[in-house]
Amino acid sequence: MPSDSTGNDTITKLCVIGLGYVGLPTAAVFASRGLDVLGVDVNAETVATINAGKVHIVEPDLDILVNGAVATGKLRASEVPAPADAFIIAVPTPFTEDRKPDLKYLDAAADSLAPVLKSGDMVIIESTSPVGTTENFSARLAANRPDLSFPHDAGDTSDIRVAHSPERVLPGQVLIELTRNDRVVGGITSHCAERAAALYKLAVEGQCLLTTARTAELVKLAENAYRDVSIAFANELANVSDTLDINPWEAIRLANHHPRVNILNPGPGVGGHCIAVDPWFIVDSAPDDTNLIRAARGVNDGRPARIAAAVSAASRGIDSPRIACLGLSYKADIDDLRESASIAVVETLANDGFDVWVVEPHVTALPKTLNAFSNVRLATLNEAMDTCQVVTLLTDHREFREMDHARLSNKRVIDSRGAWNGEAR
Repeated sequence: MPSDSTGNDTITKLCVIGLGYVGLPTAAVFASRGLDVLGVDVNAETVATINAGKVHIVEPDLDILVNGAVATGKLRASEVPAPADAFIIAVPTPFTEDRKPDLKYLDAAADSLAPVLKSGDMVIIESTSPVGTTENFSARLAANRPDLSFPHDAGDTSDIRVAHSPERVLPGQVLIELTRNDRVVGGITSHCAERAAALYKLAVEGQCLLTTARTAELVKLAENAYRDVSIAFANELANVSDTLDINPWEAIRLANHHPRVNILNPGPGVGGHCIAVDPWFIVDSAPDDTNLIRAARGVNDGRPARIAAAVSAASRGIDSPRIACLGLSYKADIDDLRESASIAVVETLANDGFDVWVVEPHVTALPKTLNAFSNVRLATLNEAMDTCQVVTLLTDHREFREMDHARLSNKRVIDSRGAWNGEAR
């Protein structure tokens, strides 16, 4: 790694492993700051798309940033890593069927990265991880490269610096939040944290808050578990309101007039890679100390079945009812289907034998789990509204929020988002 005039390490070449919803925007932002960035992904189609100056995900202004970075030669993509001064790991960290952390993508990233490491390199894990993962990642690199020293056993004198800095961005605002949000930067040693912060300061306008790797790992998990618990409270109120025949959105709106109350709005459940997954990482690490987190997960995981039951009840008395399910992505105006509660609702209805017409303006094909059903089809909004007797709003995309409510007048409606002013729920 070269040094500047003050003798500090400087970073001119960056390698980002994982070009998904976080990795690609991260690579593009650093390329726009003048670094030579190599993006790595195991998907050959993704690599080809990016090298053509195009993007494979929906995110405002990302296509413009990627196209410009590729055109100027500052960003290119590959299926394998290459030598660089710093490496950012942004691969998925899902869980298994029994809700255990699945770190196979991180392990694969370590194994692919190790051969190109050289003394002085910086490695940062952005993937959300259970506490202790960064240290284990460092140990795995060490096992692959016994000729280099690593901070988990050599401390500040190590050849390689290793840190954890979890992403904390909102889909639909990723490019803004990547640069403006404060950044928690946790190093295996204090020097690792300082060197990682120096990299982020090239692109981040917010503060870089230095801590240990283990604390940084817990911080991200805590942020998402907190949000999950808050959502669960709103969803449980919706369940209670349904039992007591009360409009939950009206009750919550009125309760929020209290100066110290800010209840969220309920929905069909929780989706996305973070909030629906990360709380389980804490539960797995401390199963005897996480009763509240576990209970919140139960409430939110139970919502799709509750919404499906409401749709089924609304369909009674209709011969061969056709169900319009509006929205598949886990939040409005994006194409991200990961862990989407909306998909879970559609799956339940399909398994119950209903003829389901799905409207999702941000995708061109059904996900595999739904494509397997002969009674589920992807339709336009007009097709669904002209054909279906029952309409359920699952994701409040702009197109659905702004549609003429007169189109609902002869429908049986389940509004799981409260986007239509609670006029039908």
